[in-house]
Amino acid sequence: MLQQNHYLKSVYETPFHERTSELNILNDWVRWKDYTVPNSYFRVDLEYFAARNSTAVFDYTPMIKHRIKGKDALEYVNRFFTRDMTKIGLHRVGYAVWCDEQGQVIDDGTVFHMRENEYWLLSAERQLENLEVSAIGFDVQIDELTDDVAALGVQGPTSASILKAMGFQEIEMLKPFDIKHYSYHGEEITISRTGFTGDLGYEVLMSNSVALSFYEEMFAKGEIYNIKPAGLEALDLLRIEAGLLQPGVDFMIAEEAIRPGSTRSPYELGLSWLVDLSKPVFNGKAALVEEKKKGSKYTFVKLNINGNKPASGSYLYNQANKKIGTVTSAMFSPSAKANIAYASLHEPWKKEKDKIIAEIYYQKDLEWNRVMEEATIVTKPFFDPDRKRATPAELY
Repeated sequence: MLQQNHYLKSVYETPFHERTSELNILNDWVRWKDYTVPNSYFRVDLEYFAARNSTAVFDYTPMIKHRIKGKDALEYVNRFFTRDMTKIGLHRVGYAVWCDEQGQVIDDGTVFHMRENEYWLLSAERQLENLEVSAIGFDVQIDELTDDVAALGVQGPTSASILKAMGFQEIEMLKPFDIKHYSYHGEEITISRTGFTGDLGYEVLMSNSVALSFYEEMFAKGEIYNIKPAGLEALDLLRIEAGLLQPGVDFMIAEEAIRPGSTRSPYELGLSWLVDLSKPVFNGKAALVEEKKKGSKYTFVKLNINGNKPASGSYLYNQANKKIGTVTSAMFSPSAKANIAYASLHEPWKKEKDKIIAEIYYQKDLEWNRVMEEATIVTKPFFDPDRKRATPAELY
């Protein structure tokens, strides 16, 4: 891993900063781990609509990147993650979570099966210590590559067309969660059909040495396709519509939680499909087996809320005015044309018997107003376009 002199500079620019700083006319920046990246460039709503109507580009460089390789790599990742990792084939990507011994989620991330006996984990939090502790007895080598690998999210209906125009042959033939390696200016870059927006899109991993060239060429080729830069604020709106969870927002990271009961298991986050109890052993299995028998304390739900006032941070009550949950993420969705939210419900909530009522506060003319709006549980994604799955991807 590239060594940085943190005593000289504690916040770093990504390899794209020379261009993103020119494009960020609002000068709106936010710290993401060791880096500064744009929170918004020009207008959050227009950045959001770029991802839904053309192409939006996000700087993902601060995402923590780990490489796991060695002859025991598959056996090791199957031991570390809760899902059956044997089902993630070569040149495929899988979403995964991992737990502590109490069965509480430490973090989530995407696992890239890059090559035979080589996996990359992209996650929100640094996991090197957890990965190395779990590697005892396995013939694997684990490295953190965060500072050596630049990353972009290229998301939206014209994203395949832009990458095709850059010369990446057969990019439109990638299926969702596929990986393909390309040569670019003498360096290998990896493009996956993945993203954090729930739309057609790609993620690009590349060495720092070619990052700026790639960015500039992409915007030059993408101008005709109305390519736009987008910041983290727009990305947050997109991921809520897509039904994607955010660690530290929708659930407390197990290693950082202070209060008992503030963490969640995969079952309590609606991620039971990521748990394979038929595997011989994995971190937290015993606790999850017990929870499966006794039932979970919390239920994670998607809500459609009456009215148009986002229920950010709202408490939820039943018809008897008993508190039954908390909203973790909320927005008024321009694409779904609905007031949507994620929430964690708990006793005394009774499924299919209790009403769910959100206590919403909003400010108008310097005064705070309170409304109580009824909510209904939604089981399908808020935004789920056919183009997200279509192969070949449509070209323009």
